[in-house]
Formats: sequence, C-alpha cells, structure tokens
Amino acid sequence: MPSNIEIRIIDKEHSEDINTPNEPFELFGRMIPSYSNEKWSYTAEYFSDTKQMCFPDENYSYDVMSGDCVFIGAYDGEKCIGLAIMQKHYFKYMYLYDLEVNCEYRGKGVASKLMEKARQTAYEYGYNGIFTVGQDNNLRACLFYIKNGFKIGGLNTKVYQGTPQEDKKDIYFYLDF
Repeated sequence: MPSNIEIRIIDKEHSEDINTPNEPFELFGRMIPSYSNEKWSYTAEYFSDTKQMCFPDENYSYDVMSGDCVFIGAYDGEKCIGLAIMQKHYFKYMYLYDLEVNCEYRGKGVASKLMEKARQTAYEYGYNGIFTVGQDNNLRACLFYIKNGFKIGGLNTKVYQGTPQEDKKDIYFYLDF
C-alpha cells in the first residue's frame, strides 16, 4: 500500500466522502461453494469471456445511517479513495455493508487495510466477528474475503430469482475473532 494512505473513521465533517462513486470491476469467474460433513469448501470457475460490472451509485445519508453504521475511509491526502461501511447488527457479528476502492488504488492493499480497521471497529463495539455477502460471480471479491480470513457460512440461491440477474447467488462470509 502506498505509504501516504491513511485509514480513519469518517466523521460528520467529512460525511460527503461516504458517497464516493462506484467504479467498474471485472467479472472473470464464479465461486462455487459446497457444503458436506458440516464444512464449507469451494471451487472456482473461470469465464472464457470477462465482463465489466458497476454497481449503481448509492445515495448514503450520514445523518440517517450514522446511528447504526460506522464509516471507514481510506485517504490519499484529503481524497477519499476507499470506503468500508460497518453496520451494527442484532447478533454477534457486525455487518460489512459496503467495501469499495477506487480503480487506480486496487491491488495495492487498500481494501485489506480497510478490513483491518473494520476488524478493530467490530471488536471495539463488542462483536465476535464480521459477516458480509458476496455475489458468487464476483470471484475477485469472494477470494478477497477468503484471503482476509473469512470463511463461507451460507449460500442464498433464491435472492435473484425473477430478476435479470437470476443466474447469481449470494455467498455469506464470516470472520471470527
């Protein structure tokens, strides 16, 4: 990670930083989880043709969300180049609601540094771990979670039925402290 990147909690004064624009990412494969003998495992399927995908920009409201969320920013000087949103949850895992890094900073360790701060934040709030959801066709994100200590804990095969994305599934990832 470039040495000038700082990871910090986003306060009200910098609340506009929670609406960093989403940028495209490559879909190059799919994670295929399986569950046997009370254990999850996975294989990876690589696509012959890659595609670009970009999530729609959010319209997050700091004032509305700050009671239930902690916003973590990655900064290059005063420019917010990465975001993690941690949402308080009713059970003992804090929810990683969003994680994004600007294109030009990807692959440089910024997301892992955001995850370190997310772990620290969840621990300080008294949680036993973190959970998040990744789309199975976003192999890069799924492998990122595995690389950062998360384990597969569930699979939702129904969530996209009846939508233009019905070939996707959601994988639930859990990180225990």
